[in-house]
Amino acid sequence: MVLSGFARAFINQCQGGFPVTEGRPFARLADVLGSDEGSVLDLVRSLLDAGQLSRFGPIYDASRLGGGQTLAALSAPADRFADIAAQVNALPAVAHNYRREHALNMWFVIAAPTPDGVDTALREISKVTGLRVYNFPKQHEFYLGLWLALDEQGLVDTVPVPPAYQPQHAAHTMDAVDYRIIAATQAGLPLVEEPVVELAAQLGLTPEELATRLQTMLDCGAIRRIGAVPNHYRLGLRGNGMTVWDVPDDIAIELGERIGALDFVSHSYLRPRYPGVWPYNLFAMVHGRGRDEVSAKAERVAAILGPHCRAHDVLFSSEVLKKTGLRLAA
Repeated sequence: MVLSGFARAFINQCQGGFPVTEGRPFARLADVLGSDEGSVLDLVRSLLDAGQLSRFGPIYDASRLGGGQTLAALSAPADRFADIAAQVNALPAVAHNYRREHALNMWFVIAAPTPDGVDTALREISKVTGLRVYNFPKQHEFYLGLWLALDEQGLVDTVPVPPAYQPQHAAHTMDAVDYRIIAATQAGLPLVEEPVVELAAQLGLTPEELATRLQTMLDCGAIRRIGAVPNHYRLGLRGNGMTVWDVPDDIAIELGERIGALDFVSHSYLRPRYPGVWPYNLFAMVHGRGRDEVSAKAERVAAILGPHCRAHDVLFSSEVLKKTGLRLAA
């Protein structure tokens, strides 16, 4: 499906800042796009149906919801790979799962309502698969934010998240009502003229209370942003490389900040090593239209790290095994 100019403009502008707390937010969005409310709603539905959007709604930050989140990996034998993938994917706590080209060939994100839930999920995966699971918790976050830009030819690339949509960090203690809101919205917003009114009725809240709570979660960073969540693979970013680097621990933070500031890096973290198995401590996710583009971007990272990089690798994704987004509340 070739994207229209209208669809490109929508995706470019609407990955954050959706005015859900205001009356008739799709009408307000239509004014910005020079369209009408019904056409915008129809567009969102069609992009979701085509798989070009993963969802439309809030992007939640597990670490600010009182929950736990980690990246983990295992080495699945080729003759058992499909069965092991099914066992891993069966756990609700597994949000994303990818096959990557490495001896550790299955990498998955676990998100749970409590930090203890992460450890429980890791133990369960080890138990049902009979394999060692390597846990790579975030030790330091340098950057997190995937924002896509489509040009007039329909070519896509990653760009930094606009400053206006960077997450905030005001203090807030989540309560049971907040978690009910999360459960109702984490898969997406209702695609109706007044989503807050419909959600409020479902939750037994007034629209004003729901709008206030959503705004509070935005202000404290529990919601990173609200809007379209593009499927980067379906939109043309078919190269997906997790670049990993072995850099000295005493300057890892300094180097990580420099790598996280690159406009083509969508995620960058400091994570633990496993001596004899995994020497890398600096992770940077890079996307491109193909492997050559990802490799060229990885070379730019290598040039910045220079002699401080003792070893590196690029773990290309060869198969998406699961991608549901975070499910932090039932």
